[in-house]
Amino acid sequence: MNKIPAELAEQIVDPKPGPGGKASALNTVLIAEDDPLFLCLLERWFKRWDYRVTAVENGLDAWEVLQKEDAPQLAILDWMMPGMDGIELCRRIRSRDQGPYRYVLLLTARDDPRDVVAGLEAGADDYLTKPFDVDELHARVRTGKRILDLQAALIHAQADLQHAAAHDPLTGLWNRGAILDWLRREVSRRQRTGDALGVIMADIDRFKKINDTHGHLIGDAVLQEVTRRLAVNVRPYDVVGRYGGEEFLIVLPGCNPPDSAVAAERLRQCIADKTIETRIGQIPVTLSLGLASMEQGEKETLDCETFVRYADEALYAAKSRGRNRVETAEGSRAVGSKATDHG
Repeated sequence: MNKIPAELAEQIVDPKPGPGGKASALNTVLIAEDDPLFLCLLERWFKRWDYRVTAVENGLDAWEVLQKEDAPQLAILDWMMPGMDGIELCRRIRSRDQGPYRYVLLLTARDDPRDVVAGLEAGADDYLTKPFDVDELHARVRTGKRILDLQAALIHAQADLQHAAAHDPLTGLWNRGAILDWLRREVSRRQRTGDALGVIMADIDRFKKINDTHGHLIGDAVLQEVTRRLAVNVRPYDVVGRYGGEEFLIVLPGCNPPDSAVAAERLRQCIADKTIETRIGQIPVTLSLGLASMEQGEKETLDCETFVRYADEALYAAKSRGRNRVETAEGSRAVGSKATDHG
């Protein structure tokens, strides 16, 4: 515990906003300080700077807060606290190799250079000796906030890159590589568990004619509306991807052959039963679908490429037998359909 001098208390009661203005209201900070007066003043100070404050009086409580999923990323820690001191807290924070980076500022009355080195080596990002100037602390906090903002921007940029690498830019669906990765994972899981699995290859009928007649912008609008309808007519845990051009690959985890056939027919109907509204008027669109599926517990195993080949062969059969229909694959031979030809 380090008692706060009267002149510092007077400063903190009415701190200056400092250059740069207030921080965002979404900012959060953990303050761990065992002196109740100092803790109260620091809490008031940070709230004035528009931080959302979590205040505790010992190191154990601070560690409990920091282990939560939504823990503050900025931590102001007193060196000397009961339960766990600031140095040990720093070591524990840095030993956790997960989650976002936490910026740690140590506060202490120690001013020996060896103490500064010990604090920084334990994992503190900055060090401030009591008593300190209000504006100096605010400046150091803003430095930490800039580092955290940079981290957030980098994480956001990385997430954008990862999304772009796995998604089709026009439809927002998983792209070919990503949907095949999904299928490989489901095939691998099926080989371990024996669960049922269905795979649908769907193709927009006569799509080239739409592009040639109305232009590629209308064709893009048709693709986007087909995508929307497919997405709202599958189960939440089914996966839809753009396989290429006007072809879609749909993965149906845990879906046995009869239910897979029902799902495929539902997708056919959701496209065929209502024309697509575009800026040049309504355009009738239909899908042809090829289905490959395996029962739960079926001993035969298919790899990803074989699943796709069977579904693609069934799709080819649907195209050759009139379009706007569902064909199912059995082994390497496409058989059966109940859909009506609207094509």
